[in-house]
Amino acid sequence: MDLRHHSLRSQYSPGVLAAPAITHANFAIGDVVCHRLLGFRGVVFDIDPVFANSEEWYQAIPEDMRPLREQPFYHLLAENGDGSYIAYVSQQNLLADDSDEPVDHPAIPGLFEDYADGRYALRREHRH
Repeated sequence: MDLRHHSLRSQYSPGVLAAPAITHANFAIGDVVCHRLLGFRGVVFDIDPVFANSEEWYQAIPEDMRPLREQPFYHLLAENGDGSYIAYVSQQNLLADDSDEPVDHPAIPGLFEDYADGRYALRREHRH
C-alpha cells in the first residue's frame, strides 16, 4: 500500500492527524540539482520531509506556482548568473543536474569535500 496519499489518524482522537503522510526524498545531501522552472543549480545541504518555512514565504509564491506543502523541501547552496545564495525548493521543482559541473558557492568547502559523479561528499565532521 502506498501511504503517501493516506492520512494517519490517531486512535484516541478520530479525525486528528497523528503524523504527516509518508514522503520520500528523491535527492540526498550532497546531490547537485537544478530548478526545473528557473534553471539555477545548487547542492543539497539539508532536507525537510514537508514544508517547514514561514507562512509569509509560502504566501509570497504566486498561487498558480505555489507547490504543495506535503512533499520534501530542500535547502540548497545555489548559484545563478548573478551569484550565489541559499535557496529553499520543493521536490516537485527539482531535477537531477546532469551537467557534471561543480557548483560555485563559497559555503561548499566548509560543508563538503570532493566533488565526483554529480555529487559532493559531506565532510566527516558534519556526518551523524
